[in-house]
Amino acid sequence: MSETSPAVPAHRHGYHPELAPLVEGIPYLDVTDPPAARRAIKELEAQWPPVDTSRITVTERTVPGPDGAPDVTVRVYTPGIPGPHGGLMWFHGGGFVMGDLETEHQHCVRLASDAGCVVVSVHYRLAPEHPFPAGVEDCYAALEWVARHTGELGIAPDRLGVAGCSAGGALAAAVALMARDRGGPELALQLLTFPVIDDRMDTPSARRFHDTPVWSTPHSRAAWRHYLGEGHEHRETSPYAAPGRAADLSGLPPAHIVTAEYDPLRDEGIRYGLRLLEAGVPTGLRQWAGTFHVFDAYGTALGERAAAETTAVVKEALGS
Repeated sequence: MSETSPAVPAHRHGYHPELAPLVEGIPYLDVTDPPAARRAIKELEAQWPPVDTSRITVTERTVPGPDGAPDVTVRVYTPGIPGPHGGLMWFHGGGFVMGDLETEHQHCVRLASDAGCVVVSVHYRLAPEHPFPAGVEDCYAALEWVARHTGELGIAPDRLGVAGCSAGGALAAAVALMARDRGGPELALQLLTFPVIDDRMDTPSARRFHDTPVWSTPHSRAAWRHYLGEGHEHRETSPYAAPGRAADLSGLPPAHIVTAEYDPLRDEGIRYGLRLLEAGVPTGLRQWAGTFHVFDAYGTALGERAAAETTAVVKEALGS
């Protein structure tokens, strides 16, 4: 079983009243040990209640992987109403080392049901067994497959977006950069929720939050080490690994970025959003006060409001 988070007392951090009672019981997923973290997250997934899929159809497909790599499994969530629909690629979180198609299944069901778009969730390869660029190349290959099969999937080609949570946010931002640089599919949205953006971890929030619930700077440090390899601090990092490293953010699709106050990733997400705005990219920034990493996954009214807001963003950007 997973341990509980060694979080700083709620009164010191000023967590939102709905979240403060949860802090001490939040499972602590130690990404320094990927096998243990994977076992812990599977235990959590087994405890989640069934989700209502009555308004959508859920199927799994195997699509061609990047050159020389294994095929990629995707899960497709299709609204039960006539299309064509917007299409949203979803890349799950998990610090690059854990997670699978079940990790954010409930969120994908909600987006397909309530935003009325086809959601394609990607089962990408994980580090450290498959370090960068394996995972992001899997995600990009899946995007290319979707772009070639929009008619079959009921997706409008001009309403295709990428999205992800935490490490999935890094993958979504990176795929947007790759699509621009490689002349790939035109994207209408990049949705980045609590995104991992920069391996340098040189922001005030990264320097401060070493013991916050769910995710802390030690988690970030371990995740980057697994993803980029030992000694990565002394090598040049690709912007397709850490999008905050990209020198030029012009020409990217419209963005919406969600951050949490007590999250070491907060400032790098906000900084990336500001840089997108400076580059002329239409960008929405939503900073939630009194919250921690992925606070919207814990069944509170505040989390429901956050999830509904994100769903509305997707519906506005990709809806008919």
